[in-house]
Amino acid sequence: MKLVIVDYGVGNILSIENAVKRLGVSSVEVSREKKVLSEANGLILPGVGAFSTCTDKLKKNGLSEILTNLVIFKKKPILGICVGMQLMANSSKEGGEFKGLGWIPGKVLRINAKKNLPVPHVGWNEIRVTKPHEVFKKIVIGSHFYFDHSYHYSCNTKFVTATCKYGETLNVAINYKNIFGVQFHPEKSDLAGLRLIRGYLNWIKAC
Repeated sequence: MKLVIVDYGVGNILSIENAVKRLGVSSVEVSREKKVLSEANGLILPGVGAFSTCTDKLKKNGLSEILTNLVIFKKKPILGICVGMQLMANSSKEGGEFKGLGWIPGKVLRINAKKNLPVPHVGWNEIRVTKPHEVFKKIVIGSHFYFDHSYHYSCNTKFVTATCKYGETLNVAINYKNIFGVQFHPEKSDLAGLRLIRGYLNWIKAC
């Protein structure tokens, strides 16, 4: 299996690469080259920081069209992490109105935290799997994952595979066909995170 982490100048790429290698996958590569991305069995799209910064960097590196072709038309499996997941939406309200990749219909909105909860939502939180999926097959009920975000993905529940409670119910994992995204950071989530990445690797084989 060849796994490629999309390098467009943002994201915890080294942490993700190390997490994948801990699972025994030696053929993991970090690249933005079209040929390398095309040869991958599966992709990981990281992302940290502002939505607009990430979209600008994707466009600057010519990756928006390349990834859309690979994911939407060639059905290559992809895992989006944090802002990498948010980029899959139609748009984001972070700092204005910005267009996303539009892979899974939805909008990225600011967290409306209640009970005086701070925003950004930083730290460990329990997720609730709402729809069975191969990626979650190894996840234990009550597992906690590490979060660091101020915005969340609002979309139709048919695309939602997991949620968490933070004042309101937030969508923290989404799926449509060969596309999967998580709001939390599996690469920072210890054993639970490794189990999720293992689930993604198994899903690539199934795809």
